[in-house]
Amino acid sequence: MINLVWLVPLFPLVGFLINGLGRNVLPKGVIGFIGSLSILLSFIVSIGIFTELNASDIKSFYIPLFDWIHTAAVKVPFAFQIDPLSSIMLLIVTGIGFLIHVYSIGYMKLDTGFGKYFSYLNLFIFFMLLLILGSNYVVMFIGWEGVGLCSYLLIGFWFTNPSFATAAKKAFVMNRIGDLGFLIAIFIIFATFGSVEFGDVFMQAAKMESGNTTLLWITMLLFVGAIGKSAQVPLFTWLPDAMAGPTPVSALIHAATMVTGGVYMIIRSNILFTLSPITLHLVAVIGIITAILAAAIAVSQTDIKKVLAYSTVSQLGYMFLGLGVGAYTGALFHVITHAFFKALLFLCAGSVIHAMSNEQDMRKMGGLKKKLPITFLTMLAGTLAISGIPPFSGFFSKDEILAHAYEQSPLLWIIGVITALLTSFYMFRMLYLTFYKGFRGTQEQEHHLHESPATMTIPLVILAVLAVFGGVIGIPEILGGHHWLAGFLAPVFEHQGLVVATTAPLDHSTELILMAISVGGAIIAALYAYSRYVKGSHIPAVDGSSRDLLSKLSYNKFYVDEVYDFIIGKPLNALSSFFYKIIDKGAIDGFVNGLGRATSEGSKVLRLLQSGNVGFYIFMMITGIVALLVYGFYNI
Repeated sequence: MINLVWLVPLFPLVGFLINGLGRNVLPKGVIGFIGSLSILLSFIVSIGIFTELNASDIKSFYIPLFDWIHTAAVKVPFAFQIDPLSSIMLLIVTGIGFLIHVYSIGYMKLDTGFGKYFSYLNLFIFFMLLLILGSNYVVMFIGWEGVGLCSYLLIGFWFTNPSFATAAKKAFVMNRIGDLGFLIAIFIIFATFGSVEFGDVFMQAAKMESGNTTLLWITMLLFVGAIGKSAQVPLFTWLPDAMAGPTPVSALIHAATMVTGGVYMIIRSNILFTLSPITLHLVAVIGIITAILAAAIAVSQTDIKKVLAYSTVSQLGYMFLGLGVGAYTGALFHVITHAFFKALLFLCAGSVIHAMSNEQDMRKMGGLKKKLPITFLTMLAGTLAISGIPPFSGFFSKDEILAHAYEQSPLLWIIGVITALLTSFYMFRMLYLTFYKGFRGTQEQEHHLHESPATMTIPLVILAVLAVFGGVIGIPEILGGHHWLAGFLAPVFEHQGLVVATTAPLDHSTELILMAISVGGAIIAALYAYSRYVKGSHIPAVDGSSRDLLSKLSYNKFYVDEVYDFIIGKPLNALSSFFYKIIDKGAIDGFVNGLGRATSEGSKVLRLLQSGNVGFYIFMMITGIVALLVYGFYNI
């Protein structure tokens, strides 16, 4: 099966072509079937690849397809690399992607752009698979840029709404900032190592000293790319605005695909980052700042999708914290569990919005528990998982990251625990406002409340099971497990005898105390949310109401967008206005138009010379002859 890996990205590409070309001809049922089947086939092949790799003594396979760039100085093959890291990511992307495709059949069935939507989804998965499978940085960059393009198309899918189109452009532009850093890093990698192949680069890098200046520049620039793609401070504001797209798109982008690209790239380049401790420290600092900032914003949001969007930013910060403290396995573990519970939560939100006739404001919901029992139970499972309550999946991955953070710096651990408390609070706040107490919407909305169709609820149930039991792949020894994931990924972190440490050497008693503190805090935060929003029947204030300073800062997202607009947007708009009015219209247009007017006016004068008078023509001819004679006489 490993030699058939080329089929994995081929199936979504074929689905894109069929649905794209037949979007106005094929019935919706056929389009949904083709779009979902293409991802299912990729998932089946991915299962075969994973099974074969797990049973094999060889843990890395290089699959060349063709020479893409081949000159005397540069050789870049179009090749795939299969190892434990890429095989797991294949399962996540194709598995979660398939469930989202099935869910979309019911969610988008009334949309006029049904065929276009599924073609975009298939193309998105195709590029994400290229990003994962590429054996070198150039193929990875193709997929990297491709998912950026598809995110623009999907976020702005309903582009007739100006705010949605603006959100798509914002995502595209902010990602291009990070992509520039990634591209420059590739140039430096080729100039330094003479190759962009992972095997060649990592083999040479393993022989370099820790703290090497060139590696520092390379990793810093790679990290800039990761910041853009994975929405870290300061390039994080595009991700909450990505909610403009259909809810399944939000689940696809936020859960298992695009935003995890930066995390995957750093894990893939682990040897480079391990040999650049300054960069790793910066990764940890940026990650924890992102985690706490996004969590602080989420606690006061009233749009159900906005809460989940800032939750994604915060969880990505957790992943980067894990990367920064050397917990590469823990970071990938959180990528996996996050894919389960965040895809579940977004699709549950979509089910609520579907039942509420497209209403997203939680202040107008409430009392949905009886009307949407499947959605409620599955969202409860997702909420418990993301809050880090044992034995749900999020507990195991979050605990591993926090344990590594404590080993590196107690301050990082403290901020991480505070973030965990905020996560539990805002997630249970969302659950209580949506499903508990009385219904606060209109009578028309209440009349139409109903559970979603099977095409939407079946993916919810599957994801809920994964959110509950997904943590079994990484149960630590202290809880009676052997952390299967760490053992499976071990070959990824071995380079020419240099082994990258991925486990925290904390003693069991300390680790148990840390677990107890984080879990106890999460439970207290959930109980506080219950007392406030269920027992206390508190409803968030309406827009425009007076709030205390902290609530106002949180509700207005700490005015980050306004600050960016003030220090970047307005100066650039003023500069562009100056160039338009003074340079473009005044100078360039003035010069070009001036030439045109001069030619026009001159021709009007010269036209008068054509009078039709033969005597005048003879006079002008003689005048010309005399002028030529005089000119010739003075130039002898």
